[in-house]
Amino acid sequence: MKNLIAATYAPMHTDGALNLDIIPAYGAFLKSNKVTGAFVNGSTGDFVSLSTEERKQLIEAWGKSRPENFFITNHVGHTNLREARDLAAHSENLADAICALPPSYFKPKTLESLLYYCSEIAKSAPSIPFYYYHIPVLTGVDLPMIDFLEMASRSIPNFRGIKYSQYNPTDFTKCLNFDQGSHNILFGVDEMLVKSLPLGATGWVGSTYNHLASLYYEIISLFNMGKEDEAKLLQAKAVFFVETLDNIGGFNGAGKSFMRLFGLDMGPSRYPHNTLTDQQLNTAIQALDQKGVLSYFGPQFTPKA
Repeated sequence: MKNLIAATYAPMHTDGALNLDIIPAYGAFLKSNKVTGAFVNGSTGDFVSLSTEERKQLIEAWGKSRPENFFITNHVGHTNLREARDLAAHSENLADAICALPPSYFKPKTLESLLYYCSEIAKSAPSIPFYYYHIPVLTGVDLPMIDFLEMASRSIPNFRGIKYSQYNPTDFTKCLNFDQGSHNILFGVDEMLVKSLPLGATGWVGSTYNHLASLYYEIISLFNMGKEDEAKLLQAKAVFFVETLDNIGGFNGAGKSFMRLFGLDMGPSRYPHNTLTDQQLNTAIQALDQKGVLSYFGPQFTPKA
């Protein structure tokens, strides 16, 4: 997995039931913006508010209607290990890889405990790569990833890497360089993408790649041309986008609502996330326009709710 990978929303009808019919158009939209893959059933996708059956339905829809040369990763983590193993086994022949968060209520307290949990999930889908999803701000599980990487690489045959959603430059760099860069370490903090570039990151997973892929690709291009100050200015625009939506209604629900402006109505968000009204969306558009962000949303964007 390389370049920008969008953490996808779970599209819903107005009654809160899944809207699977929109997924082909959703995938085509992402592909048209040079997003290289979808990370399904993750934090952005409200997985904690979905049933196991709904999570299965979502990955089935993505697996059957994916764009050509588009990488699909399914998050299968669960507080119930049996459910996680079931989700992993179901992912074979539908996803290109699986990924798992650790349990976040009763948490694994040691690397050995975390490794057991990941091993059980990975061996339930042995034909596809397994990734660990590291996001301690939400899970409360904050173990050294370089130590986990060394252990997992020896004991999990289909282990391929980490979705690293924390800004810890020392540990992240060690993971990138482990065994001559043999594992895929994906950076997962959108607001700090520019800071991951000097570290050597080449793949990123995040929710704002649904909206601002062209801006992030320009950040990467500017950095590669040695124009770091200009890249940082563009990163500030992405941060402003996140802060604007977060202040209006909380980013998870607001980001999902914002997709309506691309002609993709993702429907309501499930509790505790909010769904923005048209008036709230127009307030966000006005603020973003003043900061010169609108031009980075692409030709599909309609700047009025």
